[in-house]
Amino acid sequence: MLADFLRANLPIAPVPGVPEICLHRAAPDSGLNRLADADAEFGSPYWAYHWAGGLALARHVLDHPEVVARKTVLDLGAGGGLVAIAAAKAGAAHVTAAETDPYGVAILPLNAALNDVAIEILGDDPTMGEPLPVDIVLVGDLFYATDLAVRVTDFLDRCVAAGQTALVGDPWRTPLPTARLQEIARYEVFETRSKTRTSGVFVFTRPS
Repeated sequence: MLADFLRANLPIAPVPGVPEICLHRAAPDSGLNRLADADAEFGSPYWAYHWAGGLALARHVLDHPEVVARKTVLDLGAGGGLVAIAAAKAGAAHVTAAETDPYGVAILPLNAALNDVAIEILGDDPTMGEPLPVDIVLVGDLFYATDLAVRVTDFLDRCVAAGQTALVGDPWRTPLPTARLQEIARYEVFETRSKTRTSGVFVFTRPS
């Protein structure tokens, strides 16, 4: 069973800079190549790592729980669930973690259970439709490719037009729509064990 493989091979560790949260995380001997060899559709295992934008966004939510407290939250492109878990720990009324990769979908309940939080998992891509009925959308590290950035920007436009708040965490990757973002915080995060990276937290704004 996939969940058994992930539980057995991805060790549990506190997240650097966000020690309130522990995650199953890939290690050199986690055997992800075995998954790749067994599944021709196995993609990049981004769900097994933490990334700069998600680290900054999770830290911001935990430091400023009023951002999500008693609100309904969508974590878009949740990966391993770091941001969704932070929102749940910060007192969100309900958290939906949207993730399309089947391995990410499999790791999400394991990480939620590790942190004793309840998260609804949506194994689908909401960016192709109308906004979900939530108060706030959290987006960590989804502006790494131009086509994806366009799709996410269009979706967030619809969310903001529907009266939702959208917060973005990103280390200023090239496709980031900076003209649409208002920076509200900046964090130095450990994206790897030995390397820090600066990431911003932004409010997504309407077109000027």
